[in-house]
Amino acid sequence: MRVRTRAMVAAGVALAAVAAFGVYLGSREIVGKLPLPTAIQGCTVEAEGRVNLNPEQMANAATIAAIGVKRKMPEQAVVVALATAFQESRLENLAGGDRDSIGLFQQRPSQGWGKPEEIRDPRYAANKFYAALKKVKGWETMRVTDAAQKVQRSAFPEAYEKWADESAVLTRALLGNATGAVACTVGAEPLVRGAAAAAALVDGLNLDWGKLQTTVPAELTGLAVPAANLQTGWRYAHWLVSHAGDNGVKRVTFENLEWTADEGTWTALKKGEANSALVVAEVYAEG
Repeated sequence: MRVRTRAMVAAGVALAAVAAFGVYLGSREIVGKLPLPTAIQGCTVEAEGRVNLNPEQMANAATIAAIGVKRKMPEQAVVVALATAFQESRLENLAGGDRDSIGLFQQRPSQGWGKPEEIRDPRYAANKFYAALKKVKGWETMRVTDAAQKVQRSAFPEAYEKWADESAVLTRALLGNATGAVACTVGAEPLVRGAAAAAALVDGLNLDWGKLQTTVPAELTGLAVPAANLQTGWRYAHWLVSHAGDNGVKRVTFENLEWTADEGTWTALKKGEANSALVVAEVYAEG
């Protein structure tokens, strides 16, 4: 009986192995017929560290950073703001949340943060956060989580600290302290094109950074922004790439580098094309 049992077990193992091999071959055949995957939309930020975000998160992070600069807040304030938005909404402009919480910072109308439609505006929400942070005595020397907690009064006061490193990376890049640090892969079909895309970019820049003296570059549809220095230039360049998906941006150039929607990365410009005085953004032409 024992010999017969062993034989049956051996036969079962052999059949299972044959079946598994057949599944393997079948799966190889199926995979071979599948189309190659297309590029995934997303953004990579590298500035003494690496952070990966989706296009919505990247655009919101860029706006939060720009509003901080516009309000003349120190760099650490941007780190605190980004860490707060990371924890509260994962940098996504949420329509709701706990009780009546709304938006990037999950601010509550019932707690005096504003009307629901106001809080859903990322610029309004960021301004309100910075205004509240500025009122916290000694926030500059606090840990990120302690400064954030003074504003948010969360049930989880330590939760913000886990986003401190990622927020520092984003802040270095978005405040222009790194070169070619924001690279995004965007969809092949832009939501807006031509003059409408260029106008939307100008409006966004002015709302986030304040009134800028933009010009229209020769022989392309887009805009050019004067750069007083390299840091300022990279602030605008990184902002333009961060908002590329929503505004039909095809190409951004500054200093000796260019980012293109086709490649999704920064590469060196040809000799003679470098320009450290202007940040140039080209949008997709009318289809």
